Amino acid sequence: MTLKEKIREIDKLKKWLDYFRPLESDVVQEMKKYYDVKFTYNSNAIEGNTLTQSETEIVLEKGITIGGKTLKEHLEVVGHKEAIDYIEELSKSEACVGEREIREIHNIIMRGTDRKDAGRYRTLDVRAAGTGHLYPPNYRIQELMEDFVTWMASAEAKSLHPLEYASGIHYRLVSIHPFRDGNGRAARLIMNLVLCQKGYLIAVIPNSKRKEYIDALVHAQKYQDDISPFMEILTDSEKESLADYLRIILSKPADMREKMLYDGAK
Repeated sequence: MTLKEKIREIDKLKKWLDYFRPLESDVVQEMKKYYDVKFTYNSNAIEGNTLTQSETEIVLEKGITIGGKTLKEHLEVVGHKEAIDYIEELSKSEACVGEREIREIHNIIMRGTDRKDAGRYRTLDVRAAGTGHLYPPNYRIQELMEDFVTWMASAEAKSLHPLEYASGIHYRLVSIHPFRDGNGRAARLIMNLVLCQKGYLIAVIPNSKRKEYIDALVHAQKYQDDISPFMEILTDSEKESLADYLRIILSKPADMREKMLYDGAK
């Protein structure tokens, strides 16, 4: 299946989900709880956090520490969950995301583990681990971030399909690499913020696809910003989220599904 065909399939699934909106509160609560854990586990695992998904759930639901795991790993879980809550609140508005919001998202992620640099642009030059790719020099960060948020708000960017728009946001932000650490987590959160603003669901890039994910970003850096391999990953992730939500809705009793359809048609 081509990328265009996948995107058409995504839009069909989203249209089907839209028929059931507004969703029943129990569905929303059930899926939020599940995706808080799923998104937090996978995003942190990509960056090397060793807590499993079940351990992540225990930390978030019970507030219990896991033996043999570091305090930093536990704080990363808490910070990421708080950042999800923040982007979900921001997504209720269609206002463009600016530098203030980006820095606050990073601050929430990092303040438990690196208060000194949380929400602050880096002042050192850095290379990508594994590839040696040199990110832009630190003295250009402010200028590049201003250009980035200008692009995000542009008519050209907003005319893109939401999946392409979100992919572009993720790729551009990690390519600037404005922070000393936490760039990947921040980019995945901001990517999902704009997806939610457009009525799509949080798309979780699974840790099992970590290599393909990194390879897709390296590919874009090498081949004139070609983000199509990354879009393939994001599209698959969004399809999985839509399927999860529809599976829960369709498991409800028939009378409840009919009520959902009736409410959504109002």
